[in-house]
Amino acid sequence: MSRTVYCEYFKKEAEGLDFQLYPGELGEKIFNNISKEAWAEWQKKQTMLINEKRLNLMDPNARSFLEEQMKAFLFEGKEVDIEGYTPPSK
Repeated sequence: MSRTVYCEYFKKEAEGLDFQLYPGELGEKIFNNISKEAWAEWQKKQTMLINEKRLNLMDPNARSFLEEQMKAFLFEGKEVDIEGYTPPSK
């Protein structure tokens, strides 16, 4: 049975994540307020950021940078700035 959440990213009711994918309080907030679809969007952006900036996820600075980007993207409606990437026009 899938859960429905009010997705803060898409501003609508949508299918929620099956389980908490991120630790702690932020993970709980994502689980309760972000849809599967929005999380998938973030995962694509995160992969592009990791590749472009050659982030080492063992580095705490890289992880906190990604977390800041994730919060801005999912909850503040900020587009992730990826150099040399032009999003397809809608």
